[in-house]
Amino acid sequence: MADIFLGNDLEGNRQALDLGRANRHGLIAGATGTGKTVTLQGMAESFSAHGVPVFVADVKGDLSGIAMPGSPTFKHADKLEGRAKELGMDDYAYSDNPVVFWDLYGEQGHPIRTTVSEMGPLLLARLLDLNETQEGVLQIVFRAADEGLATDGKPTLLLDFDDLRTMLAWAYDNAKELSGEYGNVSKASVGAIQRQLLSFESQGADNFFGEPALEISDFLQTDENGRGIVNVLAADQLMRSPKLYATFLLWLLAELFESLPEVGDPEKPTLVFFFDEAHLLFDDAPKALQETIERVVRLIRSKGVGVFFVTQNPIDIPEEVAGQLGNRVQHALRAFTPKDQRAIRAAAETFRINPDLDVEEAITELRVGEALVSTLDDEGAPTVVQRTLIKPPRSRLGPVTKKERAIIQSVSPHDGKYDERIDRESAEEVLAQKALDAVETAKEVDEKGEEEVRKRERKSTTLWGMDLGTAGKRAARAAAGSLVSIGVAKALGRRSSADPVRTGLNAFVRNIVGGLMR
Repeated sequence: MADIFLGNDLEGNRQALDLGRANRHGLIAGATGTGKTVTLQGMAESFSAHGVPVFVADVKGDLSGIAMPGSPTFKHADKLEGRAKELGMDDYAYSDNPVVFWDLYGEQGHPIRTTVSEMGPLLLARLLDLNETQEGVLQIVFRAADEGLATDGKPTLLLDFDDLRTMLAWAYDNAKELSGEYGNVSKASVGAIQRQLLSFESQGADNFFGEPALEISDFLQTDENGRGIVNVLAADQLMRSPKLYATFLLWLLAELFESLPEVGDPEKPTLVFFFDEAHLLFDDAPKALQETIERVVRLIRSKGVGVFFVTQNPIDIPEEVAGQLGNRVQHALRAFTPKDQRAIRAAAETFRINPDLDVEEAITELRVGEALVSTLDDEGAPTVVQRTLIKPPRSRLGPVTKKERAIIQSVSPHDGKYDERIDRESAEEVLAQKALDAVETAKEVDEKGEEEVRKRERKSTTLWGMDLGTAGKRAARAAAGSLVSIGVAKALGRRSSADPVRTGLNAFVRNIVGGLMR
């Protein structure tokens, strides 16, 4: 069975990741500067070479170099070539990889968008950092949109932040009615959600919501040579909004889970997903969201998707998730603090014991480019941990230039598909049109009312042939106006506990009599 070469142990034995076990997930951990990114890059290009599409988040901006071949003129070229020779990689040669660049902000790659409805209230509440009460109100707003409560029974599309803001404004105005139907909807909670929306818009988060929405199948492509496309997400700017970064990646996992068919354990993964800065996914996550993450990670394996968490400290990953990670590459950790020492012990305990290796001591002694490696064998059991020299990548170590990025973008298979935003009719437009129609209706009623006033004035300035004089005309005008106001109220759908005809006639008589008495 095919495998992904990772490197050689100290005795020259080959260490590899079984391609058919890559969907059992994995962990790449280690302190800053110990070689995690190089390991990730080497694994990604190997998966691509085997026809497996890859998704990677480029947090520091240097993973974009995977699109370009390495070069002998690179400042570390001698080390890479020396490592390749040391590992017996006789076929080592610099090469590029098929890459598509993506960017939530649309600046360094194709924009990635989804709709507010597809994100759903649970993930959106996480993104907006809502408390339990506010999350409940948000769920009611989604329910109201689905049931068309604001649009006469027609389901309302929530595509972007403008749609959500419009529905929240409607909920604010109709809080009393919603409370009677679904439970307490306080105006204070609605206002808090609106403020959070405004805050995230100022960070550019609204760019992520809208259309055209991403088609997950576009992440699962191969090139004309059968190599898997490496999808690189520009995340250097995105990391300034860590909740948006984590929520986006969780949404992407959930979409993959919902969209892909069951395949069990295929010969090679459908997609391999590298989640850098993985601790952000779990920081301050409410229990319901943690359970969602655990469930998706556990079940997405059967869809053929392998998830590799990349983080500095292995204890950043909750035990329930860490237990699902069968393939592990542990770079060096530093024992500077008691917390660091606990992390080292915890990391050592996760490996299958090697009687010839003191794992806890080795973790602190590893050089840059070395790691402790344990993967799943063809029977699905973890191999004995080995101290391993990690292979060098064949692509560039370092970022692409702006010119290179532009050239790669120009030949992208998705060029022109996502670049222009589409704004079709949704909640904002529907409710705005409804309000405009109401204004037009009121205007028409008002115009008819004015004409009716003039008619009634003409008819009411005499009574049984008697001239009522100036006072009588004024009284008649007031009486007629009271009838018209009732007509306007009826046209706008306002409720009245009194009979409008009787009320109008009574007012008419009172005004006439009052005018005669003046």
